Amino acid sequence: MNSLALISCLILCFSVFTDASYKYNYDYTSPPPPPSKKSGYPKHPPKKSTFGIGFYSKSCPQAEGIIKKAVFKAVLMNPGIAAGIIRMHFHDCFIRGCDGSVLLDSIPGKETAEKDSPINNPSLRGFGVIDEAKALLEKVCPHTVSCADILAYAARDSAFFVGGIKYAVPGGRRDGRVSLSSEVIQNLPPPFFDAKQLEDNFKAKGLSLDEMVTLSGAHSIGVSHCSSFSNRLYGFNTTHPQDPSLDPRYASYLKHKCPRPMSDTQDDPIVNLDVSSPIHLDNKYYLNLRNHKGLLTSDQTLYESPLTSKLVLNNIKFRSTWARKFANAMVHMGSIEILTGNKGEIRKNCHFIN
Repeated sequence: MNSLALISCLILCFSVFTDASYKYNYDYTSPPPPPSKKSGYPKHPPKKSTFGIGFYSKSCPQAEGIIKKAVFKAVLMNPGIAAGIIRMHFHDCFIRGCDGSVLLDSIPGKETAEKDSPINNPSLRGFGVIDEAKALLEKVCPHTVSCADILAYAARDSAFFVGGIKYAVPGGRRDGRVSLSSEVIQNLPPPFFDAKQLEDNFKAKGLSLDEMVTLSGAHSIGVSHCSSFSNRLYGFNTTHPQDPSLDPRYASYLKHKCPRPMSDTQDDPIVNLDVSSPIHLDNKYYLNLRNHKGLLTSDQTLYESPLTSKLVLNNIKFRSTWARKFANAMVHMGSIEILTGNKGEIRKNCHFIN
């Protein structure tokens, strides 16, 4: 899908947000079923009275609509921002839970915040979208909608605008007061993890193996810096100069985009994570893996490993099933270790604690 086609699709998506006949409109507006014993539950599951769908229906009924419009405006101008918002939500939830800590600015004299970790800076995108939505919400419903909830809703809306995956998101998260860059590397899976390491990393957050493979499908959009996978292209090991799991023609293309690194000061170009449909959230990511065109080690391992290869093949065969699983997994991930009730706070500005 080219940029012009995507823009037309975005306009259609926005105008038919409730039209179940839209081709890619996987409508999951009812709460997903609770996770099975195998997949586990989020740590510290919240009480229903302080976390649920329609949380702002009385206190700020315009909330989700305001956020949706801010996301639509940004994605219409730059479709890549959708990937940035989804990734930011993932990075937020995997560190101290979904508490908006990834949005906090660093404070001079203290440990740098999550957003300034080398893993997040300068690669995280979408902060301006959250800021715009928050500013509008503070005018309409002051001190009501948390930054953590804005990010969760924005990630949901991003998935819809670039993938047609529509689902309901519970609200009621409150904002955390702590953000430490040292916790980023301790919690986020690096791009060189194998399938077993990825399974363990997601399991520590209460997510199943299937949910890990399903959420990896978010790599059908977005970009990666060459430094995250250049080891696969140059001096892979003593036997193979490049990763043998890479399609040779794809490897040649990547080498053209990413020259051999000679120093730490040279430019670090970016490459689309999905070579086939880089601005559309879909299951073609898994087809790329089968064709040995997964960009990161942590991508290609999902097909190469017996632990996860069948899940990849199922996601290739059943697009709508994958979309449904993606929606449910996003809801599940969005409830990891959340703060509710009187815990945390509702920030006035997402960059700073009150």
